[in-house]
Amino acid sequence: MTNDNLSIAKRYLIILTGSFLFCLGLNVFIIPQNLYNGGTVGIAQIIRTLLTTYLDLAFLKNFDISGIINFILNIPLLILAYNSIGKKFFIRTVFSVITQTIFFSIIMIPKVPIVPDALSSCLIGGILAGFGIGITLKAGGAGGGIDILGVYFIMNKNNFSVGKLTIYFNALIYLTCALLFELSTAIYSVLYSVVSSMVVDRVHYQNINMNVMIFTKEFKLHEKIISELNRGVTYWNGVGGFTNTQTYVLVTICSKYEVEHLKNIILNTDSHAFIIFNEGLQVSGNFQKRL
Repeated sequence: MTNDNLSIAKRYLIILTGSFLFCLGLNVFIIPQNLYNGGTVGIAQIIRTLLTTYLDLAFLKNFDISGIINFILNIPLLILAYNSIGKKFFIRTVFSVITQTIFFSIIMIPKVPIVPDALSSCLIGGILAGFGIGITLKAGGAGGGIDILGVYFIMNKNNFSVGKLTIYFNALIYLTCALLFELSTAIYSVLYSVVSSMVVDRVHYQNINMNVMIFTKEFKLHEKIISELNRGVTYWNGVGGFTNTQTYVLVTICSKYEVEHLKNIILNTDSHAFIIFNEGLQVSGNFQKRL
């Protein structure tokens, strides 16, 4: 098996794990509390509840069809992924949505909550689900639904994150929950959504920008950063205050996801280079978002 095949297999294994963790957090901790996810999964859950409760379709009570409904709702979004984001992303996302549908169907929903306290369930379920979504995004795919829109907007808008879009969209979902169901259902579902979104943005750290300042005596280091990382570099001449010798000061911006690659480029060129990393800055202008 070649290294490329191993890399592809690892990527899909991560997406599979992400789907499992997302569905585990939802089926085991959130649904038993009669709470709702956001996004298309939340819409699917609301449709399921309306079908089983308000329309009294008894034959659906023994089988949770929310996963199948979610898959149907994802079809137009998958078309968007194919046309606007990329074929590889589309294939990974289809894989993620299919595995989610399977896990939603096979992971048993406890009739009695494992953790009786609703707040604790929100925290545990939010961490599991958010981590699952985050590693799926990090592997170059998406869990479908709002994740696809989030990735689309990341590529086209500055200062944007998947977690932020999730919170905004879910506000509409939970307003619907408050109107259709009990207010406490909406409140606890919001808490779960906030926890999940925060975890997504911490795991999917391509959303985090890094300002990198490099002090080196190797003049051609900036050329290697440009050619190997394909990021712009600004540099100027400086003088070491202690040694009183000439040095070059380089500044570049990258995502946190690219930091290890950048460090390897720098240290392989100049093992004595001095590097300063500043995390979480906002960047506007001609800065390319990468996935």
